[in-house]
Amino acid sequence: MKSRPETGRSPGAAHFRTYRLTLPPVSGFFRPRLVGLCAGLAAATFLLFCWGLTTGDYPIDFTDVVRALVNSGDPGTVLVVQELRLPRALVGLLAGIAFGVSGALFQTMTRNPLASPDMIGLTQGAGTAVVAGIVLGWDGGLGTQGLGLFGALATALIVYALAWRRGTTGYRIILVGIGVAWICTSATDYLVAKGGRFQAQAALGWLVGNLNGRTWGQVGPLAIALAVLLPTALLLGRLLRTLQLGDDVATGLGTRVQPVRLAILLTGVGLIAFATASAGPVAFVALAAPQIAQRLAGTAWPPTVASGLTGALVVLGSDLIARTLVSGTELPVGIVTGVLGAPVLLWLLVRANRAGSGG
Repeated sequence: MKSRPETGRSPGAAHFRTYRLTLPPVSGFFRPRLVGLCAGLAAATFLLFCWGLTTGDYPIDFTDVVRALVNSGDPGTVLVVQELRLPRALVGLLAGIAFGVSGALFQTMTRNPLASPDMIGLTQGAGTAVVAGIVLGWDGGLGTQGLGLFGALATALIVYALAWRRGTTGYRIILVGIGVAWICTSATDYLVAKGGRFQAQAALGWLVGNLNGRTWGQVGPLAIALAVLLPTALLLGRLLRTLQLGDDVATGLGTRVQPVRLAILLTGVGLIAFATASAGPVAFVALAAPQIAQRLAGTAWPPTVASGLTGALVVLGSDLIARTLVSGTELPVGIVTGVLGAPVLLWLLVRANRAGSGG
């Protein structure tokens, strides 16, 4: 293996080293800062994950939680950790990863930091489908996960079709997506108003974004979806970065722009749909996590793995705040992420305006 350090530094790019393997014939870039960031985020996520398991009506020591995770220690502690608290923590962890990766895919594909699933209607479309199932009392045997996937996929296809004009561009996808998002929001509000009191309460509790009462039934489908979609997102990474150079340049480099864009869209839709179906539409995570990861990594685009880990860290941290902020009350996690994410959205809007791309 041959490696060559790169001493230059382009705007927005991290220091990197090139490498070349003889067998197999592979070459690429190694970014020490990005690798170190991912390792640090993974360690912080694990610590926060375990810390969240110590919190509850029955406090448990951190070391006892770690032992209980490997099925060791006091049987009562193992029961509390594995059966009562672990499903909630796993849904928060997996949903945060899905939100972060999905946001990174859409922001890189459209070359716009505002192009998160929250902004282009995918989260709202999944929410409308799930609320329709709750209020109208039918789900066609799909369940919450199936309804969320159906709603997000249908919304994505509508946005893609309406934005199509001899191809699609990130700018048109964002504009059409904002309009579709408001249509879905209005439909959801109508369904909530139409439903009975208990149905409306159930729908509103889910719409805020909530990890309360999560069970293994929500963990399984989300874990299976991530096992399929995360490798797909990583495999699309190289093609995704060529889209940042513009459609003409990407085509010149051999990238089939529209099929790749559609594949990225479907992958991001799957991630956001399963995460939303399991945890609800947790606000601003898909918007903020990729931008935080990009600035920590010093890259020119949101790094996929770091964005997923940042999303997990944001959801787990927000859930811990929601459970401990008001004594005796467990707030929905979406309330905390909304409060924390709104300033990030305002900052992105101001930054886009100063850069001359905000309209």
